[in-house]
Amino acid sequence: MNPLPYRDFNTYLRELFGCRVQKITVDAGLTCPNRDGTLGRSGCIYCNARGSGTGAHARGLSITEQIRSSHRYVARRYKARKFLVYFQSFSNTYAPLDLLRRIYDEALAAVDDIVGLSIGTRPDCVDDGVLSLLGGYALDRLVWVEYGLQSAHDDTLRRIHRGHDFACFRRAVAETRGRGIRICAHVILGLPGEGRAEMMETARAVAGLGLDGIKLHLLYVVKGTALERIYRAGGYRCLEADEYVDLVCEFLEYLPPEMVVQRLTGDPHPGELVAPRWALERTTLQRIRETMAATGRFQGRRF
Repeated sequence: MNPLPYRDFNTYLRELFGCRVQKITVDAGLTCPNRDGTLGRSGCIYCNARGSGTGAHARGLSITEQIRSSHRYVARRYKARKFLVYFQSFSNTYAPLDLLRRIYDEALAAVDDIVGLSIGTRPDCVDDGVLSLLGGYALDRLVWVEYGLQSAHDDTLRRIHRGHDFACFRRAVAETRGRGIRICAHVILGLPGEGRAEMMETARAVAGLGLDGIKLHLLYVVKGTALERIYRAGGYRCLEADEYVDLVCEFLEYLPPEMVVQRLTGDPHPGELVAPRWALERTTLQRIRETMAATGRFQGRRF
């Protein structure tokens, strides 16, 4: 039985595989239509040139080298026996199909105990060919596709220069469903122009789409981004720690109880973070859990 007031990812994986399963993050060196000129060249306002990448590809490390290097460390630290390869940086379905097949195959063959893939991407970067490829892997592997949504409000998506609307996300979800692929949405709390009401509207919107998982992130300000310029000009206020904890607790109440919660906090690079500095604290997740327990909140209470 899960003692947490939400369905966490580690428990879900242990139920599937009977042991600790850990993600290994890889950088495939792919880009994004919001950066290569297809949609624009500046990206979303919170994203810098490095994105969420590790820089491993730029250092010349192959996917196999990245996995084998991390595998030893992760196995020791987390006592993990099986692993998911996580293609995290930028849009990891945004490449020719032959290249995608090659990098996914390489990842799955890098070490013996890999049980599947998590693919971070955008909802406007999938088509039937990509989804058929991933559906093929899902026949005998665990495959998650993580779609960056960030908000269900088109005004917000325009404000952050996202480059797609909520209808695009809904279409991607509908086209992914029925292929054996698990679907996860990324949502950011604290986006410019949004208050509690707008964030909870996003919670209710994603709750009704039949998603398998969700990741919640704090909007923090990173060096070299458009958001940094807005922040330094006084045009954006970061959430305080107490605000974020309370928002997460309420957001989870609107989600279906079976939805897997993959993440509730972010891990900014300390050298890149501008604000809020509390985002570097390691106590946020525990505070969320303690607050939910103390206030009788739990995932699905308002679903």
